[in-house]
Amino acid sequence: MNILSIQSWVSYGHVGNASAVFPLQRLGAEVWTINTVQFSNHTGYGHWTGQVFTGDAVRALVDGIAAREVLHRCDAVLSGYMGDAAIGEAILHAVERVRQENPAAVYCCDPVIGDVAEGVYVRPGIEDFLRDRALPLADIATPNRFELERLTGLPCRSLADAKAAAMALAARLRPDGLRCVLLTSLDTDETPGDHLDMMVCEAGTCHLLRTPLLPLAVNGAGDAIAALFLFHRLRSGSPVTALEEAGASIHGLLRRTAEAGSREILTVAAQEEFVSPTWRFRSVPV
Repeated sequence: MNILSIQSWVSYGHVGNASAVFPLQRLGAEVWTINTVQFSNHTGYGHWTGQVFTGDAVRALVDGIAAREVLHRCDAVLSGYMGDAAIGEAILHAVERVRQENPAAVYCCDPVIGDVAEGVYVRPGIEDFLRDRALPLADIATPNRFELERLTGLPCRSLADAKAAAMALAARLRPDGLRCVLLTSLDTDETPGDHLDMMVCEAGTCHLLRTPLLPLAVNGAGDAIAALFLFHRLRSGSPVTALEEAGASIHGLLRRTAEAGSREILTVAAQEEFVSPTWRFRSVPV
């Protein structure tokens, strides 16, 4: 499996490509990595150094990979934090070039906009770009609850609300694609206070996965979930299997991180959770 991953990069810690690439490699995927930013650490620390790359710089790397005449072997494009709206155009350029060589390739768009705690934390123009340009070309979208509400304008207070919003977003994805939406984190009125939900909707059906809530607040988990889900969806062909596999691995990763009291997710130390998760959970249709 070959995946072109276009996301942010940090030298210290695990967010963006620094969170997504290693789990994919550990599972056996070949990852062609393009970084949209290179920071010293994630911005949650309040101070960081580094730079946001230009759309032209990202496009040049895409074209450089294409010059190797390998895009026909690319199974999927994965995009995350963009840093700048111009980078989004370069990502869509990558999707177009890959699909020219391999029409069966899947585009998984992680529409990074923000979260409940911080609100919107991307630059102006990125949210509109994701809604109007990127998602209509995507096969898979992996928003959190905050992002799903922003993208659809629909509330997700109840499970029924969240399902309606996810189905509405799925209807906006590529018409001849998978039209799959993974809700990476969900807390509704029906979610027990000591648990957290994930939900996937594809082909008119939705499944819910409920896992114990862990006492930690870290960055980068959503990036890992999107990558894990994409891998298992491609390998198994089943959104339900992908949900359960990704949910099991991310729970194991976060549980070990919480037990260690680490501010950064233990992507390397807990790597066996990607291959053989310690805890398993069953999803249910909703």
